[in-house]
Amino acid sequence: MLQTPVEPSPWDGRPIALIGLMGVGKSTVGRRLAQRLRLPFTDADQEIEEAAGLSVAEIFERYGEDHFRDGERRVIARLVDGECKVIATGGGAFLNADTRALILERTLAIWLDAEPQVLAERVRRRDTRPLLRGKDPLAVLTELARVRNPLYALAPLRIVSHQAPHDATVNDIMKALGK
Repeated sequence: MLQTPVEPSPWDGRPIALIGLMGVGKSTVGRRLAQRLRLPFTDADQEIEEAAGLSVAEIFERYGEDHFRDGERRVIARLVDGECKVIATGGGAFLNADTRALILERTLAIWLDAEPQVLAERVRRRDTRPLLRGKDPLAVLTELARVRNPLYALAPLRIVSHQAPHDATVNDIMKALGK
């Protein structure tokens, strides 16, 4: 009987960083993935909020996106310390060239991808996203996908998140990791 060679796992024990647009499930999937892999989980946005003593929305409102992105870069640099963990990054983190280089160099970056229609449906449930305030979520997410997806595509792994329970996405990641 002929056996198909098994692909080597792309994961070498480095931290795993989940990247992708808002609403794709980075935090929820990240928590569940960390549980399955028996690793710590860190949400970069929560770390930023703790460091600043403000919510992400308040940072955007008071200081602007550039200030937020600078703080985000510093926090992610601290998080990618070599300790094996799962990190959920903010949707825009990967746009900053320095942050992107850190993530690509020091983690296994996994792009969680979903159609803008799926994301718009998910983000309509909460009004906590500064980039969506007072705007049509589908239009904003379609434009963000157009601009950001070519950068997200630099990640070594791409997992498509469908309109399905988050555990289906976790299962797809586990399969891609050879687990």
